[in-house]
Amino acid sequence: MGIGDLRVFNDDRLVPGAAWPMHPHRDIEGITYVAEGTFEHADSRGNGGILHPGAVQRATLGSGMQHSERNGSTTEPMRFIQMWIMPSRRGLEPSIEQREFSAETRRNVLKPVLVPAPEFGGEGAPKADDAVTVHQDAAVYAGLLDAKRKVRHEFRSGFGGYLFVVHGSLVRPELDEGGAAKIVEELGVELEPGPEGAEVLLVETRTRPA
Repeated sequence: MGIGDLRVFNDDRLVPGAAWPMHPHRDIEGITYVAEGTFEHADSRGNGGILHPGAVQRATLGSGMQHSERNGSTTEPMRFIQMWIMPSRRGLEPSIEQREFSAETRRNVLKPVLVPAPEFGGEGAPKADDAVTVHQDAAVYAGLLDAKRKVRHEFRSGFGGYLFVVHGSLVRPELDEGGAAKIVEELGVELEPGPEGAEVLLVETRTRPA
């Protein structure tokens, strides 16, 4: 059942030209982080577009919407991280919001790329004018950490995290590429990248009742 309101965290890869055809979902906040290649989106509401590495998309699939994911390149593989966050309420109007975040904005920081929409965030919820919003008191941070550049994240009271290494490795906590850790009952977490650096995602979600 995941951790807190995070229900799914998938590391997905598509060969050149491959696609998952239109399929339905409802009452899910579908979050996509593009790790490699060219991500192409389409849905039954007429939305579409191309996203590149570092981009984040939120698909609100509340009252129901079909969507598809495609590798937009016929020559290069594509890799994306897909997360499902449960919304604060059911039956939301389906919608799409997406942003591309440059490497510079994610360099040696934990950049908030997904934050709660104002009406859904609790006390101390992260805010960022350039972040994608989600209909839940949850957040996603992305970082491109150079070797020996430590970063620390402090959790709000009652919150924990799900940490994932997209590329590279961490020596603290000890995780290789593709490794993940649930973080509960901790005030914060300090990340120390390995000698080749690390690209990381940290999902912050409530782990104790308010």
